[in-house]
Amino acid sequence: MDIPLELLIDRGDNIYGLTNAMIRRAHQLTLTGEGEEPTGADGKIVSSAIEQVLSKKVEYRFEE
Repeated sequence: MDIPLELLIDRGDNIYGLTNAMIRRAHQLTLTGEGEEPTGADGKIVSSAIEQVLSKKVEYRFEE
C-alpha cells in the first residue's frame, strides 16, 4: 500500500500518536471481524486501518 504523503502532511499530528491510532484501529478491526471486507488498498486489515485513520473516517484522541 502506498501511503499518500499529502494526507500525512495535512494531518500535522504527532507521528507517535498517529501510529498508535493506526495500530489500535487494526486491532479493533481484527477483533470485530470488520477487516474481512477489502476496504484498504490491498484488502488487508492494516491497510484498512491506515486508510481509515488518515482519511478521518475514524477519529481518535489520547488522554493523559
